[in-house]
Amino acid sequence: MKKSIPKVLSAIGKGRGGVNVAHNKNTAELPVERMPVPQSVVLPMQQHIGAPCSPTVKVGETVSVGQVIGDTDKFVSTPIHATISGVVKAVGDVKLANGIITKGVTIESDGEMRLYEGITPPVIENRQDFIKAVRASGLVGLGGAGFPTHVKLAFPEDKGVDTLVVNAAECEPFITVDYRECVENTKNVMNGVMLLKKYLGFESVIIAVEDNKPKAIELFDKYIRESGDFSIRIMALKSKYPQGAEKMMVLSATGRRVPPGKLPADVGCVVMNVASVAFIARYIETGKPLISRSITVDGSAIKEPKNLRVPIGIRIQDIIDYCGGFKEEPRKIISGGPMMGIAICDTEAPICKQNNAILAFADRKDAIKPERACIRCGRCVEVCPMGLMPTLIERFAKIKDAEGLQKSHTMVCMECGSCAYSCPSGRPLVQYMRLAKQVLREESAKQ
Repeated sequence: MKKSIPKVLSAIGKGRGGVNVAHNKNTAELPVERMPVPQSVVLPMQQHIGAPCSPTVKVGETVSVGQVIGDTDKFVSTPIHATISGVVKAVGDVKLANGIITKGVTIESDGEMRLYEGITPPVIENRQDFIKAVRASGLVGLGGAGFPTHVKLAFPEDKGVDTLVVNAAECEPFITVDYRECVENTKNVMNGVMLLKKYLGFESVIIAVEDNKPKAIELFDKYIRESGDFSIRIMALKSKYPQGAEKMMVLSATGRRVPPGKLPADVGCVVMNVASVAFIARYIETGKPLISRSITVDGSAIKEPKNLRVPIGIRIQDIIDYCGGFKEEPRKIISGGPMMGIAICDTEAPICKQNNAILAFADRKDAIKPERACIRCGRCVEVCPMGLMPTLIERFAKIKDAEGLQKSHTMVCMECGSCAYSCPSGRPLVQYMRLAKQVLREESAKQ
């Protein structure tokens, strides 16, 4: 009996909250350009959630593209690789865009981009080989979280994980590199899906795309129809921020709710960014580790907005210069999207694995609202995807009431910014959420 060809799915579950933000996808139709080799790169040893790496090279050593220059034996971590060939000029403290100081390795380019001789496609015969290869690739979540991918994939085989959700929502304003991955590298995405199915045993795959990206939906749908593998489905999600958040994504794609304090794997799902999936396919084919990534450069202060492929460790200022520099003096520069990104005060900082955008604004659209007294309108509660009461958490944070913060489920907050975005009184609720979490961490350290 001939199989019927499935239609594009609509969301199964409906999450609460969220906000409608201006998309501003100005670079959506700009293909990704590859930047020239920079004169030098700075490679921080902390480019992921978890334990930082330790440098494995010394000043004066010659290194090649793809060579490991930092690693650790800690499980929640991932190796760092040279992204250009050249000479190690410094090993010491470096400052990240978020102000954190960590160890780093500075490499001066020899202009050759010589590939490390030890790079070969990994030999994979089973699940363990696959997870080991993913760790060796240096892959972390490319959507911005920076969680080591091999840790996410190392779920127990008897845990009942049956569904892979490929996150191609890209709901943050301005950022378009995931969309470009969908339309420029559709085959890599699908090959990555096939590899994950083969070695991790996923019974079902859902590629979730916001419905404002019809070209991506069309390309994926066409590929699935031609392959005949209907265990892979396309889901068109309503365009609403923060649709791309893991727990919201799981609910929309499968109808399963991830309980507070739990992970998607606890309800049988793994969520992976679309660029991470595509990278896995390329790595398994070539053995070339994560040494570059795509980023969107945009904002009212940028002279020539672009989507770029840049070597990890390149200076933010080098990227801005390649885009023609600033056409106006920027009021604010952000690493990441305007909702969850971080403000940058130093463009000498390097690009790390998890950075997916550099945005620079000259206008006053990003200006902080004057803070006024809470008017008890309840909008922050209405838009919170996790069902929290942000103003209550704010109150407990101010008086450092750890017990109150615990009962208010503070740690469930994903800092999406929907509450602050909707607040008519301009209260800095996300900052209070972060302060509240710090209060809880400090209290936990005492115990």
